Amino acid sequence: MTDTVPFTSLFVDGESRPASDNKFFEVRNPYTGKVVGLAASATSDDCRAAIESAGKAFETWENTTPSARRDVFLRAAALIETDQYYQKVQDTTRDETAATDHLKYNNYYGAIALLKNVAGMISQLKGEIYPSKVPGGQVVVERRAKGVILAISPWNVPIMLSLRAVAVPIICGNTVVLKCSEITPRSQSIVVELLTEAGLPKGVLNFISMDRKDAPELTREIIAHPLIRAINFTGSDVVGRILAGEAAKYLKPCVFELGGKAPAVVLDDADLTKAAKAIVSSSLVHSGQTCISTERVVVQRKASETLIPKIASLMKSFSMGDTYENRDILSSLFTEASAVKVVGMIEAAKQDGAKLLVGDGSRQGSVVQPHVLVNCKPGMRLWDRESFGPVLVIAVADTEDELVELANATDYSLAASVWSKNVGSAMRVARRIHSGFTNINGPTVHTEGSTHAGLGGASGYGHFDVEHFTDMRTILIVGDGPTAYPVVGPA
Repeated sequence: MTDTVPFTSLFVDGESRPASDNKFFEVRNPYTGKVVGLAASATSDDCRAAIESAGKAFETWENTTPSARRDVFLRAAALIETDQYYQKVQDTTRDETAATDHLKYNNYYGAIALLKNVAGMISQLKGEIYPSKVPGGQVVVERRAKGVILAISPWNVPIMLSLRAVAVPIICGNTVVLKCSEITPRSQSIVVELLTEAGLPKGVLNFISMDRKDAPELTREIIAHPLIRAINFTGSDVVGRILAGEAAKYLKPCVFELGGKAPAVVLDDADLTKAAKAIVSSSLVHSGQTCISTERVVVQRKASETLIPKIASLMKSFSMGDTYENRDILSSLFTEASAVKVVGMIEAAKQDGAKLLVGDGSRQGSVVQPHVLVNCKPGMRLWDRESFGPVLVIAVADTEDELVELANATDYSLAASVWSKNVGSAMRVARRIHSGFTNINGPTVHTEGSTHAGLGGASGYGHFDVEHFTDMRTILIVGDGPTAYPVVGPA
């Protein structure tokens, strides 16, 4: 960290600017507690200006060619690969989230891949034409942009997830107001800087940050604005439910990727060494602070005798702490309040009969060391709710049916894994798991070819794809013959 404290501005109508009342808030490193930045705290007027700028820009951006939009993202992909952006992403992510090198690299290289993938989405921006049932007529179906999109992106993978929140709507011809997390304003503002440098016209993307205590009321105002046509949000299911309720008041569609409680289902014939490594790594990426972290292990009884000791041994070999001083350890949690929540869930599970196998149920500030609990079951808060921490809960079952039942005993539906040397058995189990993405013999944190945002429940719904950020509009070209169209009443 440096001695200087950078300031993150709002970005409205193509210009960086402070809040209209010059109000700002502090951003602190979650491990040290030191101030690592200041950020403008938007007012109601600032939010309205951002929406109106996006509304005005939509009038022209919607009519740009798909290839022109594609070229912006290809230029952005080339720009972010430069040393300047590489270093900027690394520095801001570490300062604001105390991230380890592994997470920083995923955040960075995932952003590059996402930009290139989004550029390729223009091939999906097409409709269809077919003969009308009216003689001589034609039906033309066009895929058109919705309008102004409110995008709310989280702190945990700030570059990649912010890009996903804005890039997919923009490639479809929409304009966007991006509301960042109060945890990572500087990291997320890099997305605006990048796309602006790549040639995105003013007003197409507007960026607002706001003090945490102002966010609920201002977000309600933004959702209520008539120019806002749809909302996408990645974050907790608690906040997702609030946003869904606000959007429902105005019948505005949403795409939500919310929490996860990903199960790893391990059959007796699995490669238990590989399974243990993947399970532990998936539970500890970013100290468990990703929605696709492995949080639950459901293992067949014979395999459990070997797998559980392997998992315990691996979990004991990791520790959390200061990622500035020691690159070999994992990060603290993003707030002390999060650490309090995690140890509270562990204590409640112990009182409900779970046994602590790794860890002591304590915290040091925002640091929680890796924990493993056995004898866990549905009904325990640590089983039912996302912990967002370095915690694994394990349940043992005898039959395939019992494994599936336990895996599905959750309100979450984001990711899962199945482990078996028999591909047929693994496929059979995977098809029965209620999950948007299931990895066979691989970690839950590795997903491919999927833009899902959950299959409902606490994991949200919708997809980050062209279907959810466009409307299909139909035009009927009526023929001009005497029987082309029935006329009611006098001719």
